[in-house]
Amino acid sequence: MTAIHQHQLQFNYSWTALRPDDPRVTGEPDNAELNRHEGYEVLPFLNRICSNLAQALKAERMIRQHLPGNIRSRANVLSWLQANWSAYA
Repeated sequence: MTAIHQHQLQFNYSWTALRPDDPRVTGEPDNAELNRHEGYEVLPFLNRICSNLAQALKAERMIRQHLPGNIRSRANVLSWLQANWSAYA
């Protein structure tokens, strides 16, 4: 199930990927790090971790406005979201 679609995102993103990150070439977004400014990385990440639109919008806000810059790997972003979920509205 898709929690959020591209037109529902709250922030502006770049949708232009450079090789080798281009998901049209690799078949999926970069596995190691989540670039919070690349829509083609954020959108599938949100759909993977969220079960509804409200969760996805909150996670998107947290990633763009509160996630510390030194947290970059997808696993660490997910861990940070889980640890800080109740701290943000």
